[in-house]
Amino acid sequence: MRTVIRNAYVISPSNDFEGFADISIVDGLIESVGEVIGVGIDEEIDVSGLIAAPGFVDIHAHLRDPGFTYKETIESGLRSAVKGGFTSICCMPNTNPVIDNILTVEYVKRKSEELGICGLYPIGSITKGEKGEELSDMMTLKEAGCVAFSDDGRPVMNAEILRKALIYAENLNVPLSLHEEDLNISGDGVVNDSKIAFELGLKGIPNVSESSIIARDIEIVKSTNSRLHICHVSTKESIEVLKKAKMDNVHVTFEVTPHHLSLTENEIEGYNTFAKVNPPLRSEEDVKTIHSAFSSGLVDAIATDHAPHDEESKRCTMQKASFGISGFETAFAVVNTYLVEAGIVSLADAVAMMTERPAKIFNLDAGTLEEGRWANIVLIDKKTEWVVDRLSFVSKGKNTPFHGKKLKGKVVKTFYKGKLVYSEEE
Repeated sequence: MRTVIRNAYVISPSNDFEGFADISIVDGLIESVGEVIGVGIDEEIDVSGLIAAPGFVDIHAHLRDPGFTYKETIESGLRSAVKGGFTSICCMPNTNPVIDNILTVEYVKRKSEELGICGLYPIGSITKGEKGEELSDMMTLKEAGCVAFSDDGRPVMNAEILRKALIYAENLNVPLSLHEEDLNISGDGVVNDSKIAFELGLKGIPNVSESSIIARDIEIVKSTNSRLHICHVSTKESIEVLKKAKMDNVHVTFEVTPHHLSLTENEIEGYNTFAKVNPPLRSEEDVKTIHSAFSSGLVDAIATDHAPHDEESKRCTMQKASFGISGFETAFAVVNTYLVEAGIVSLADAVAMMTERPAKIFNLDAGTLEEGRWANIVLIDKKTEWVVDRLSFVSKGKNTPFHGKKLKGKVVKTFYKGKLVYSEEE
């Protein structure tokens, strides 16, 4: 079966290609990117006016399955993902049971393979039960299919356990992906520590809660010569710590979420629980510093931290509401609106941070349109403006602070292994 996608504006950062081209797909694999002569073609798809890019890669998402399927299932999560243009998802281990054993890894993999619409890569827990007390059996979990290890959304507070985990992970050639937060500082905080929090009578989470643990963990990385990936960086102080670490050639990478690069703590006005996330939405100054980090090429990846919740978990007081934002279906549009259209990064760089670069950090066979690789492709209408309606989400989680906001750029179609798995028209 030979399918040709014609007249696309192709952006493929992994092979440094950008320009108009046809994409030839044979039996689910990329045959070529370039001019395709009309011989032996079974299907042609004219996508004039659209951008074709590798399917997006998300190295930080929560699918809630097993254990919390009233919030999300693997099926609803992956269907939400492909609507957002993602074809490779790494799911965090904070399920019930935690992904710290072979049976849970096999369950996650089997459910996704049965669907066959999106690649799903499980992340194993660093410690058993994510309790921070005893290391998981990393070797066995890697052999079962885990591509990275994390205790997200809990930090590894015990420095010696983290040091050992870094050494083991380096020997296995897999990254650790850390939620950085000093629980002794953040305590029972629920929003950014600021004047707004004070006026609303809410306990704040100071910036130093994040940056101090990042600084500690970088020192541990330097002592072990290991690799470390930092999740959802949100503060100006953290950016400065990471900038220095990179200048010192420390093996550290980090991600920023669409909501932290676009929104500020002002979203919590009126006790808006849909804007409650951990780390919290920060100040305008923090967001501007993050933009500068993007402009200078410091940021390694964009990851959604997709965290769906049921209505009951959000329709309550700010103190009791669950942390998290449902992020798959708005991710590209937010990045395009707040970074690309604002002139902070080019579209090619934005695509790279959502495809090639995260795939490289986690050693995934994804994020490319190179010949002979799976035809995981997203088609994008960069110019379309639309208003976010949370009730239209495919995800079970309708919790988003972008509801009612106008965004620019939309995913039109998504192909996984050459098969159309999402179409806006349908």
